[in-house]
Amino acid sequence: MRPSSPHTRIEHLLRELAPQVLGAVIRRFHDFAASEDAVQEALLAAASQWPRDGVPDDPRAWLIQVAARRTTDQVRAEAARRRREELVVSLVPPELQLVLGADSDEALGRDDALVLLFMCCHPALTPASAIALTLRAVGGLTTAEIAKAFLVPEATMAQRISRAKQSIKSSGVPFQMPTPEETAQRLGAVLHVLYLIFNEGYTTSSGSELNRTDLSGEAIRITRMLHERLPEDADVAGLLALMLLTDARRAARTAPDGMPIPLPEQDRSLWDRASIAEGIALVTAALSKGAVGEYQLQAAIAAVHDEAARAEDTDWPQILALYEVLMKLSDNPMVTLNHAVAVAMVHGPKAGLELLKALDADARVAGHHRLDAVRAHLLERAGERDAAIEHFRKAAGRTTNLPERNYLLMQAARLRDTGA
Repeated sequence: MRPSSPHTRIEHLLRELAPQVLGAVIRRFHDFAASEDAVQEALLAAASQWPRDGVPDDPRAWLIQVAARRTTDQVRAEAARRRREELVVSLVPPELQLVLGADSDEALGRDDALVLLFMCCHPALTPASAIALTLRAVGGLTTAEIAKAFLVPEATMAQRISRAKQSIKSSGVPFQMPTPEETAQRLGAVLHVLYLIFNEGYTTSSGSELNRTDLSGEAIRITRMLHERLPEDADVAGLLALMLLTDARRAARTAPDGMPIPLPEQDRSLWDRASIAEGIALVTAALSKGAVGEYQLQAAIAAVHDEAARAEDTDWPQILALYEVLMKLSDNPMVTLNHAVAVAMVHGPKAGLELLKALDADARVAGHHRLDAVRAHLLERAGERDAAIEHFRKAAGRTTNLPERNYLLMQAARLRDTGA
């Protein structure tokens, strides 16, 4: 594990606190867009001041205070402008609503991330808009990162997020936990958003780091909160199990130079056994209830990998059987891609390569670097060295994650050298 610099530690702390601070400010001022702008200003101020002056004793309270002050100033200015324009001096100025002190929940350090999550997944928004807004507000992803995750242009995603904020403002959604009926209505979108946030943290879509533990850690934290609130929900338990069983391998999947280490080559003594035990217990309990959903099946697949003492001990026929069931529940092309890998491990690389042809016609994944990377690995196993080199290079050219790109280029160079 490489030591992190003070700047990096502060950056991670700010990412972790951002959704909590945003939730507290929205709850106080009831204006999503204005609160988000104010929190961004507070985060910028902290990023500038904390490395020089030190992190305050209560960084969360510091950020809330600065963001609240920014919002108050903004609304006071807006109120003054309205007064000048409308000459309605008898109206109660809006800023009178904003001079209230911090409420008791805020003073106690209440975590509003879960409330914020359900608000962003309100049915007033389309599912796509809800997911995008939550990734922005709760996950702290940039618009470019969200666009990458959705496989759409950045400008399109910016418009989608802007419309989502306006819809939240127009609908007057209260900042409070939904009723049980509303919870059931929004739970699917909430779980999907948490799944995407975790995936972005586990393998980032761009940048110089393979992963962002602040994002994956936040996704686990919020999902754990949700599980505590809905302990009998099998989908919530399945998602938490999937996250824990996947994140358990984090320490072993990155080399000291930041390069990714493939699953078969990882030092399994570095895997987090406590997380694996917790994840297996969760998915076992969820499946025992007879509820077989996408998250439970993915968690079961992750558990089979985690239970293998060595890569060669992996029960690939069981994994293939689980993917066969998952394929019937999911239209996700990444599931199809992973199913092809499982087929290749059981029936040989040519069988896996044959299945990849269908994905070439799927616009959601046809230009994705993972399709090229999987094809390159299977071509290498099939003995087609030149074709494998071509697809390793093509995959490297399509990923915007620097460690992944370097790894793929090294694989191409390794094959080239072995054939020289």
